[in-house]
Amino acid sequence: MTHRILIVEDEPSIAELIAINLSHAGYEVEKAMQTDLAIAMMKDRLPSMVILDWMLPGKSGVQFAKELRANERTRGLPILMLTAKSEESDKVMGLDSGADDYVTKPFSPKELIARVKALLRRQTPIDDTGPLTVGPLKLDPSSHRVLAVWPNCEPKPVALGPTEYRLLQFFMANPERVHSRTNLLDKVWGNEVYIEERTVDVHIKRLRAALTPVDCDRFIETIRGSGYRITKTPTET
Repeated sequence: MTHRILIVEDEPSIAELIAINLSHAGYEVEKAMQTDLAIAMMKDRLPSMVILDWMLPGKSGVQFAKELRANERTRGLPILMLTAKSEESDKVMGLDSGADDYVTKPFSPKELIARVKALLRRQTPIDDTGPLTVGPLKLDPSSHRVLAVWPNCEPKPVALGPTEYRLLQFFMANPERVHSRTNLLDKVWGNEVYIEERTVDVHIKRLRAALTPVDCDRFIETIRGSGYRITKTPTET
């Protein structure tokens, strides 16, 4: 299957540069200069991922990313944020908005393609683990669904973005073990592309936020100075 990538970028020269390199790498490409057009293009068929510029006319890429994550249909859509903002606080803001990765301008086309490939690989389950259960959480890789099943309660679905899903799958396949940020980057993101360790903290925060409505956020524990783990017996708070 050929992946189709939507570029939302208002600078024609940059959009064309990205499109040419993606096409040479074997991807189908569509371009939109603003978010309204992007929404219209996604109405009938979703792309495999979105490359989204931060600064756009009418609506910023950060705001658009938040809207995509809030919509059930587009919640799992991989988003690569592209921007000239390079401060750590800007990167955190971009990731907090819902982006899965972040590339600053000017960028290397080869690095951009590598990050695109890495993001698309994250759509594939980490391992053929089969169904996983930790506490009330149940994850089924075949249906890509996560449920919270508490005694005497109806099962409740947990809505996760692609990176948060992979994080949870990895945690649930390795319960009670403490995983350093470096280990998580290697196992969940892969070591093909450099991603800062701070990125792990942002996605852990997003994973906990997604688990909070079903009272499962406390199962993800921070081990000070070591990393993170999922536990079957969280400390009561």
